[in-house]
Amino acid sequence: MTQSSSRTRVATLDMRNAHTSSMVTRLRRIEGQLRGIQGMIEADATCEAVAQQVAAARRALDRAFYEIVACSMEAELESAANIEAARAASAQVTKILAKYG
Repeated sequence: MTQSSSRTRVATLDMRNAHTSSMVTRLRRIEGQLRGIQGMIEADATCEAVAQQVAAARRALDRAFYEIVACSMEAELESAANIEAARAASAQVTKILAKYG
């Protein structure tokens, strides 16, 4: 392994670690939102207030989902050996989006 490829690998690992940390933080924030919604329901908050918070949590989950899909696409495309492999990776991500998005 050359020094350049070693640096690239370290940079990639650092980027993945930062992404993982960011995603965990985002999911913890969403978890807090959900706990807040549970508290609102237990405290007899209005349906509109609860619905507003549920919608906000749902949007946050959607953003997390699309960030995960984008990360998957980047990883697949970076590891593609050729254009055919890149197209196959793209097709796989498209299937995920169609199924869950």
